[in-house]
Amino acid sequence: MTTDDAVAGPVRPAIVLLTRDDGTRRIVEDALRRRYGADYDVHTFGDVATTHDALSRLTAAGTPVVLALVALGTDDPDGLEVLEHLPVDRTCVRVALVRWGDWSTTRPIFDAIGMGAIDRWITCPGLPVDEEFHTAVTEYLEEAATRRGTRFEVVRVVGVRWDPRTQYLRDLFDRNHLPAGFYDATAPEGRAVLRAAGLADPALPVVLLHYQQVPTVLQRPTDIQIADAFGLFEPVGKDEVFDLAIIGAGPAGLGAAVYAASEGLRTIVVEQEAVGGQAGTSSLIRNYLGFPAGISGGRLAFRAYEQAWTFGARFHFMRSVTGLAADGEERRLTLSDRGTVRAATVVLATGASYKRLGVPSLDTLSGRGVFYGATVSEAPAMRGRQVYVAGGGNSAGQAAVHLARYADHVTLLVRRQGLETTMSEYLRREIASTPAITVRTRAEAVAGTGTDFLETLTLRDLDSGAEETVPGVLFVLIGAEPHSQWLAGSVARDRWGYVLTGADLTGGRGTAAPAPEDPTWPAERPPAMLETTMPGVFAVGDVRHGSVKRVASAVGEGALAVSLVHQHLARR
Repeated sequence: MTTDDAVAGPVRPAIVLLTRDDGTRRIVEDALRRRYGADYDVHTFGDVATTHDALSRLTAAGTPVVLALVALGTDDPDGLEVLEHLPVDRTCVRVALVRWGDWSTTRPIFDAIGMGAIDRWITCPGLPVDEEFHTAVTEYLEEAATRRGTRFEVVRVVGVRWDPRTQYLRDLFDRNHLPAGFYDATAPEGRAVLRAAGLADPALPVVLLHYQQVPTVLQRPTDIQIADAFGLFEPVGKDEVFDLAIIGAGPAGLGAAVYAASEGLRTIVVEQEAVGGQAGTSSLIRNYLGFPAGISGGRLAFRAYEQAWTFGARFHFMRSVTGLAADGEERRLTLSDRGTVRAATVVLATGASYKRLGVPSLDTLSGRGVFYGATVSEAPAMRGRQVYVAGGGNSAGQAAVHLARYADHVTLLVRRQGLETTMSEYLRREIASTPAITVRTRAEAVAGTGTDFLETLTLRDLDSGAEETVPGVLFVLIGAEPHSQWLAGSVARDRWGYVLTGADLTGGRGTAAPAPEDPTWPAERPPAMLETTMPGVFAVGDVRHGSVKRVASAVGEGALAVSLVHQHLARR
C-alpha cells in the first residue's frame, strides 16, 4: 500500500485493488502504478479484512476512492460478493478483475452487472504495456470523475442554485458536453469568482467562458448570446441552399446528419437546446448496440455530433424553427432569430418532451425541487435527500438508478400495477436489486408545498385514495408531448400532435386522424415511407406518429430518411 501523507498538497483520489493471487496483484499493481501513480494513490491488498480497514481510514481522511478492482477467479471465488459490499461511496466505479479466457466468470459477472451489484469488468493486463487494459481503466476513471463532478472547467456559471435560469444553463452545458463549474452567488466562493471578474452587482446568472485567454463575461445571457460567444454560430449566406435541413439534434436527427453528410449532401442541423434530445439526459443506456458496458446518453449524442461535424454537417445551435413553408422546389425554414434556411429537403426530428403534471402547486416549483426530465447536473445535489421519480418507462428507471448513487433513498412512483409492460427487463432487475430504490405502484404525486424550494410532497394511492405527505424532491418523467405545435397548418398531425407520414396519409388512419386544419397529401405519387404531407419533408423519431420510442430505432429512421432524401433529389 502506498501513502503520501508526507507530501503536502491536495488529497489525491485512490484506486484500490484486491486479490489473493500474488501474481495477479503484482502484474496489475505494476500497471496501475506506472500509468496512474502520478495522479492517484494506488492501494493494493491481499485480504478482505485489511481492505475494509484501509477503506475506513481513507474515508475518515477524506480521500475519495474512485475505482475499486476486485479479482474473481480460482483464488478469489467470492470476488463479486466482496466487490458488491465494499464500503465505498456510490460514486466509486466497482470493477470485477478476471483473467483472459476464464469463461466461467462471464455469466456471474454479467448477472451482477445486470442486477446493479457491480459496474464493470476488466481483463488482467496480458502485456507489460497493455493499451486495451489502460483504455478501459481510463474510461472508468473518467466515469468516476463525472459522477463526482470533478472535471476541468471551460465555463463557470455563477448564480442562485435553484434559480430556474441558472439551473437551465447548468443542464444545457452538461448536455452539450461542456465542462462547467457552478458557483453559488450567495456563497463566499461564488462572490470571489464575481470579484475576480470585476463584477460588483451583476445581473445573475453570470456565465464566464473561462477557457479563453481573456475570459468572456456574460450577464444574464440569452441562448443566442451564449452560442455566439462560443463561436458556434456560422451565419447562413443569403443565397445558400442546402440539400438537407434537419430540425433537431436528438438521436434521429444526428443519425440523419451523419449519413447525409458522409454521403456528400450539404447538410445543416438546427437545434434549439442541446444535442441528444431526451436521450441525452439518460445517465446510462445499457441496451444500445455496440456498448456492452453501457454509455450515457450525453456521451453517445456528443460522439454522434462530432461524427456528423467531421463529415461536414453544419450546426445551428440555440435557434428554433418557427415556420416551414414550400417555396417552389425549395423548403423554407423561418428561425427564432428571424433568419431563414433554404433547403431542397427537410427532416423533422424535433422529438418530444415529458408531460407536465398539471398540478399548479408542483408546476410553480419547476427547477426548485420539481424537475422535468433526468436533470443530470442536479444529481450530486441530491445527497442526503429523499428523491421521488414519477414515471414507469426506461427513462424513469435510468434516472432512479443514477439518482440512487447520491440520494439517501429513491422512490419510483408508478401509476400502473407494475413495470413489466413499460420498462426493459435489465432495468427492472437492477432496480429490484438496489436497496436504495423502492417502487410504489398505483401511486402519484398530487400536491406540494414550498416557496423557494419544494418542502413537502403529497402522494396519493390510486386504489384507496389515501394521501400521504412526505419531504422530498421530485423528478418527473411521464408520457411525452411532441414538439410539433409550430407545424400546425404545414404538415398533417394526429390528434395528439404527432406528425403523420407514409401510409398514414392515404387511408386507414383510425385513431391517427389528422386535426381539421392539417393539409392532405397533394401529389399524384404515393408518399414515401417517412414523408409528410409536404413532399420532400420527412419526419423521424419521437415526433412521428407510430414511432418506436427507442434510441436505436430513432437512429435507424434518421438513416432511412437520408435514402428517401436521395430519391426525392433524384426525382427533381
